[in-house]
Amino acid sequence: MKTRDKLIAVFFVLLIGALGWIWFSPSGLQRAPDISFKNVEGESLSLQQFQQQGRPVLVTFWATSCPGCIKEMPHLIEMYHDLAPRGLEIIGVAMAYDPPNHVMRMREEKNIPYPIVLDIDSTIARAFGEVKLTPSHFLINPRGRIVHHKIGELDMERIRTRITAMLNSNSQG
Repeated sequence: MKTRDKLIAVFFVLLIGALGWIWFSPSGLQRAPDISFKNVEGESLSLQQFQQQGRPVLVTFWATSCPGCIKEMPHLIEMYHDLAPRGLEIIGVAMAYDPPNHVMRMREEKNIPYPIVLDIDSTIARAFGEVKLTPSHFLINPRGRIVHHKIGELDMERIRTRITAMLNSNSQG
């Protein structure tokens, strides 16, 4: 009986250690998908090009009918203006069900400065694990790892702090 109890204790210690490593792993576990796409201006983009440049990327799935998406847009725009010159890229992915003319009108009305992609056939949503809900966000570090995934509105102060730390570590080495 004592050997069994020891084995159970060792198992739980290893389990807790593994979960802690996953939770606190700075490089993230999941690689960002290897995808390319065109923004609404027709420019070709790929997540790998930003990784090769050592830039963090925030991919945000949104829709014009999503109140949370519209609420956080001014904050994303402000963060883009502040941090894009230092290396941040934000990519707004409009959901397949969102009519392109609505997306373009919203882009113009809100004066969105970051690239917008129309995910007409849901290829990008599938590549990120069947994204169905908006807003959904994926923060990808400069090494191409997804280090933060959030369904719902972002904690802007927290995400800005995390991105700034990435940008600071990139500029130091």
